[in-house]
Amino acid sequence: MADLKYYDIILKPVVTEKSMEVMADRKYTFLVHPEATKTQVKEAVEKMFEGTKVEKVNTMNNIGKVKRRGMTFGKTAKTKKAIVKLTEGSKEIDFFEGM
Repeated sequence: MADLKYYDIILKPVVTEKSMEVMADRKYTFLVHPEATKTQVKEAVEKMFEGTKVEKVNTMNNIGKVKRRGMTFGKTAKTKKAIVKLTEGSKEIDFFEGM
């Protein structure tokens, strides 16, 4: 496995209706590096967003879909999504405040 730094782990936040609804329960959704583990995701969130304490991390792997363009077949990239739950005494993630 590659040597991943904390700033390489979290790629971007996921902004969907469902992810916005679970923010009320202090759960935030991110696209993460496909080789990242749960402990690496936890450390990355705590280092990138000061004052946050992670209680739990749930991850899911999405396989790439087969797409066709004319007679040519290809495959989209595989992705990994992480849902991070913060503790009660933790500070909110400021990135999502205006959404």
